[in-house]
Amino acid sequence: MTVSPRSTLITGIGQLVTNDPAAGPGILGTIDHAAIVIEGGTIAWIGPEREAPTADESLNVAGHAVLPGWVDSHTHLVFAGDRAAEFTARMAGEPYQAGGMRASVEATRATDDETLAQLVTDRIADMHAAGTTCIETKTGYGLTVPDEARGARIAAQAGVDEVTFLGAHVVPIEYDDDRGAYLDLVCGPMLDAVKGEARWIDVFCETGAFDEAESRRVLAAGRAAGLGLRVHGNQLGPGPGVRLAVELGAASVDHCTYLSDADIDALASGSTVATLLPATDLSTRQPPAPGRRLADAGAPIALATNCNPGTSYTASMPLVIALAVLQCGLTTAEAVHAATAGGARALRRDDVGVLKVGARADVQVIDAPSIDHIAYRVGGVGARAVWRAGRRVA
Repeated sequence: MTVSPRSTLITGIGQLVTNDPAAGPGILGTIDHAAIVIEGGTIAWIGPEREAPTADESLNVAGHAVLPGWVDSHTHLVFAGDRAAEFTARMAGEPYQAGGMRASVEATRATDDETLAQLVTDRIADMHAAGTTCIETKTGYGLTVPDEARGARIAAQAGVDEVTFLGAHVVPIEYDDDRGAYLDLVCGPMLDAVKGEARWIDVFCETGAFDEAESRRVLAAGRAAGLGLRVHGNQLGPGPGVRLAVELGAASVDHCTYLSDADIDALASGSTVATLLPATDLSTRQPPAPGRRLADAGAPIALATNCNPGTSYTASMPLVIALAVLQCGLTTAEAVHAATAGGARALRRDDVGVLKVGARADVQVIDAPSIDHIAYRVGGVGARAVWRAGRRVA
């Protein structure tokens, strides 16, 4: 006997954001007086509430807005320890440098599998509670073959949607005198150990991390192994990250704090998504990323938390959206789109970040009648209910 999946009808929606231009006006495809049906793991029906079909159960959300779940396309969840002392020193005037992450490498290496897995699980739960339903996360705090392999395995087993190999995060201290040997490790045995779990490869193309030639080598090795490309670039100053990402057709280049006109033109003319991480810029006292310039040029934009122990210890996409509006110059509609459909584009996915029939049922009810409150209340708008792939997770 086949058992049909249960269905849920959501009514009383104040504002429905679909990100489907065919459903309603603007980039958000908003619908008023709408209802939505979740069945199994997908969206089964969307339309006017007066025409809604019956379902096994129903939920009246009493005028609150309904949106796709946030798509957080850049996180670093597989870590142990914290760097609160580093943050305090930075607030006292010490500049941020990429090498500070070595403390996280040391703590992560020293943590057993069970404890590390629980830390990742707890962080995912925090993200679900904030409305995030599709999560990318990276390795990069192990930097040995076994530690990177277990990082990828733990991330995949914890249920993140997209695992990225970031062995090229920083050169670990034991290879200070032989960078070439570490690159050989990243591009050979380490890559072989993670490629069964990872879909992507990333490189921190930045002063203090990896230069252009080193980054190009890492990305070429990842591509040869069948992985998609991502780049950390232009965070700490002008550099080759954006140019390299666009040239190689990377899915995204992330940070994008320091962009030249040529960088913006390249992003606007290519398929590489500019992923902005405004909570990081705030924490490191960097200037805000030029979101308005990117948007005006027509470049594809995503927003992400960059949740990590050193520069952005937050799971809150609503906070990121507020910062993108207040500091980066995006409109609230642009920021919400970047945090949903933009993140999906950065992950090369069309099943999330959108509410339409057949899409994965990643749905959130926010604690406000419209998206305007997300930036207006500066990160204070939480999620009242969250479904991921049709299962309620918060």
